Amino acid sequence: MSRHSHPYAGDGSHTTSYYAASANPAPERPALQGDQEIDICIVGAGYSGLSTGLHLAEKGYKVAIIEGARVGWGASGRNGGQIVNGLNASLQTIKRRYGQDTATFVAGLVQEGGEIIRERVRTYDIKCDLKEKNIFTGLTTAHMRELEDRMKLWESYGIKNQEMLDKGQLRAHVNSDLYEGGLIDHSGGHMHPLNLALGEAAAFEKNGGTIYEVSPVIDVDHSATRPVVRTKNGSMTCKTLVLCGNAYLGHVVPELAPRVMPVSTQVMATEPLGEDLAQELLPTDACVEDIRYILDYYRLSGDKRMLFGGGTVYGGADPRDIEAKLRRNMDKVFPKLKDVKIDYAWSGNFALSFSRVPQMGRIGDNTYFAHGYSGHGVTGSHTFGRILSEAIDGDLTRFDVFANVPWYPFPGGRMLRVPYSVIGSWWYGLRDRLGV
Repeated sequence: MSRHSHPYAGDGSHTTSYYAASANPAPERPALQGDQEIDICIVGAGYSGLSTGLHLAEKGYKVAIIEGARVGWGASGRNGGQIVNGLNASLQTIKRRYGQDTATFVAGLVQEGGEIIRERVRTYDIKCDLKEKNIFTGLTTAHMRELEDRMKLWESYGIKNQEMLDKGQLRAHVNSDLYEGGLIDHSGGHMHPLNLALGEAAAFEKNGGTIYEVSPVIDVDHSATRPVVRTKNGSMTCKTLVLCGNAYLGHVVPELAPRVMPVSTQVMATEPLGEDLAQELLPTDACVEDIRYILDYYRLSGDKRMLFGGGTVYGGADPRDIEAKLRRNMDKVFPKLKDVKIDYAWSGNFALSFSRVPQMGRIGDNTYFAHGYSGHGVTGSHTFGRILSEAIDGDLTRFDVFANVPWYPFPGGRMLRVPYSVIGSWWYGLRDRLGV
């Protein structure tokens, strides 16, 4: 049993992001009140919780989701909106650490999250500006070798929808002088992330699920035969509990807190650029990210704004001036945007695991968890939601593979994990600048 303060408070309102300002209409759900019971209780109404809940509700389970703020309040409603296949850790890294069988298993599901998103959008008619293709860009010859190695590695696992782009070919997609070339993934894409979450929540409720909002969890008893979740004004007793709070679970469950570290990343949205300028800068409307350790990522919104993200703050603190932090990089990529007005700028946390491999497992007999997507949560969370639902439905085949992958604590524990990570980022950033 544990009782700890929650990492956020207030009325649960969304951050002042472009996504919140352009969100589709959604109801405000009631808070959890009184003592309730349910077959399956999920903590967190982000992609992991919504994906798990929707899969289970479609199978006929009675499911309730308890959310501390509003649906999609955390990373699921603030991220760059990019559908990028793969985990943060490469297939080569996974093979080296965990063996060929695990690497082959992971290769078989790296595109699954994007497929789930497209199926959800199609089945439930979710309006989220879904578009196709993502591009990785390289700034040095070393980056280009890395991209070529990636394509060949993925091809060796039967994944053949990626294509190398030289400097001239990249120009047809990204009109910038900054890059040496890139790699296009024809199975990638991008969308309005908060509207995707809101659409999935509506689909979950359509299938009989219940969502409680503005109900921060203050206590979890996962040692009981029937786990109990407590909020300020209510409790939920269940047969099966699923913890999907990720970077925003805080220290409510002490067993999970050391496994991940919150890391903030930032995004800003320009004023609408107009069709001509938007077409000039990103002619094929693909989303883009470079492959530096501290990377830039960007794309066009449905109303032709440039959504430009980047930056990293270990520990999850928000920078004082997000626009100042990002503006210089955007102007390097697209000098024509130098005088364009920034309408929105915001920050959000993702959960970083030391190994950069997401974690899934069980604590106690009836409590499951998934977290630590390390910046690749849009697709990973949808895949993990399906795998969690399979396990709860009795098929542990895929769950057991991830549950048995070793996790490693951050060196120095909670006291030193931030300075350790900062030193590491300096080292890898220096390598990027030197082109090695």
